[in-house]
Amino acid sequence: MTIQHPPRVRIAPSPTGPLHIGTARTGLFNFLFAKKLAGTFVLRIEDTDLERSEIRFENDIIEYLRWLGITWDEGPVRQTERLDHYEHYLRKLLHEDKAYYCFCSPEKLEIARQEMVGRGVAPKYAGTCSTLTSADVALRHKEGARSVIRFRMPSTILQFHDMIRGDVSFDTSLFGDIVISKDLRTPLYNFAVVVDDYEMQISHVIRGEDHVSNTPKQIVLQRALGFSTPLYAHLPLILDTNRAKLSKRFNAVSISDYKKTGYLPEALFNFIALLGWHPSEVGTTVNISRHTEIFSRNELIHAFDIERVQKAGAIFDIEKLDWLNAHYIKVCDEERLLALLSDFAPQAWRADPAKFRAVVALMRERMKRLDEFTEYARFFFEPIAYEPGILIWKKSDHDATKEHLRLLVSLLESLETTSFATPALLEARVMPFAEARGRGDVLWPMRVALSGVEKSPGPFEIATILGKEETIQRITHAIKVLENLSH
Repeated sequence: MTIQHPPRVRIAPSPTGPLHIGTARTGLFNFLFAKKLAGTFVLRIEDTDLERSEIRFENDIIEYLRWLGITWDEGPVRQTERLDHYEHYLRKLLHEDKAYYCFCSPEKLEIARQEMVGRGVAPKYAGTCSTLTSADVALRHKEGARSVIRFRMPSTILQFHDMIRGDVSFDTSLFGDIVISKDLRTPLYNFAVVVDDYEMQISHVIRGEDHVSNTPKQIVLQRALGFSTPLYAHLPLILDTNRAKLSKRFNAVSISDYKKTGYLPEALFNFIALLGWHPSEVGTTVNISRHTEIFSRNELIHAFDIERVQKAGAIFDIEKLDWLNAHYIKVCDEERLLALLSDFAPQAWRADPAKFRAVVALMRERMKRLDEFTEYARFFFEPIAYEPGILIWKKSDHDATKEHLRLLVSLLESLETTSFATPALLEARVMPFAEARGRGDVLWPMRVALSGVEKSPGPFEIATILGKEETIQRITHAIKVLENLSH
């Protein structure tokens, strides 16, 4: 396929809600396409729906596109700042009798729609107002009648080439005369996007599959206005792991919510790029392992090829996202990770910076999301409580566990403080005792006594962070818990 160089592409979200996965993916694929081919990426805000558009949603879209690392070369351009442009082309269509005013009420249109459905035909506008004269229109406007502007839809078989789906055909006679504007200053989507794409010289329109049915309507409008037609590429639907349309469990979550639950932007960037696209195993400008799914921003730019976007639905696998996020947490710069966790950890935990840093270093290997840090690390900073029974190793018993902990306390008390400097040093001093008494019989109750939970890092890692005094205090407390259990 020949690609126009340099291409001009755009993302055109409506500020009627926060930035979601689907819109973010559209933005990302346009970004990668433009960057790969040294093109231009435009951000356009389609805010002509005045009843639903809100500035807070526009701000959210801009903020979280930037947070993801999806940057644009031009914009944001707002449709509400371009009303004169739409009016100009609406007047042109009206003057050339390619559009006309329609005064049919919603009630009348609904009755007609139901009648057509009852006859088993596809509902479309019957053309009731298509023959009104200019005098009829002027009189009705003078009387205050409400109207919309309809486009005279040509009757033809329209075919266009989709860069992902191949040749696509539509019978435009099935559409009827579509509404393109509420009035001269309130254009609707299919009209405004045609004017915008032409005036912004958009060469490629990369957008979701749900827009396929809009494309023929936009092409006939382009032809009526004498505009060129861009190349189209419609991205596959995003599906859940059962290959059903993505449920509200996922698509109700905005990008801001992913940030709030502790996903890193580079993890989401990487994950979203693989929603419906995969790189070639050969011929790329970077060394990409056949089985890898971890890509840097620059690797994705170099590897991206619109022809490798799949037609079938893209699977949204939350486990895969968690896996990617865990990887990026592991390799995250230490200072940055500490700063990121400031939004998740209580301020009191940061009173001892060295301890906090050590806990983060230990827990980064266990986290899938940053919001898990508080739960995983709580026992380091707050009093612990647990059921006495979890102190007892599955092959041991109450009395033996109590005895092992007493002997362990004696051993730890005899050690110099420097033995707690690293897990390896402490392990070297304790393991001979554990080997003699049984590794599980000693290490299991030691770890539970220190953490209060059944799953945690190893006892030596915990003890070196807690220090000698706190370690002995917690094990001594565990002995008392066992003693109270026997009374």
